[in-house]
Amino acid sequence: MKPKHYLLAALFTIILGLGLRKVSLAPLWIGDSLYAVMIYFGARAIFYHRPASAAAIIALCWCYAVEFLQLVQQPWLHHIRQTLPGRLILGQGFLWSDLVAYAAGIVLVYLIDQFILKRKG
Repeated sequence: MKPKHYLLAALFTIILGLGLRKVSLAPLWIGDSLYAVMIYFGARAIFYHRPASAAAIIALCWCYAVEFLQLVQQPWLHHIRQTLPGRLILGQGFLWSDLVAYAAGIVLVYLIDQFILKRKG
């Protein structure tokens, strides 16, 4: 896949994730997994010439960093988290279960990406 395909996949993932926020029956971990999938697609678009595993590691590190940043309660960060973009990007509260959801989302999308790449090649 080309970088533009990964960017389109990231955009689709954002739309899907925002849409699922409106569905009360969707478990919260699905949104967390989709956040990680979106980050993976972004990393694949930016680091296109690197192995997919590099994008997976970068995405996982990014997601974990954002999650652990939620433990930091500085006033300026709290102010950012009170905005819609801040809430969507930085989250609001640390949860160990989010780390599992991020890992699951990245592993799943990595495996799908590898399957697609092998079928193309």
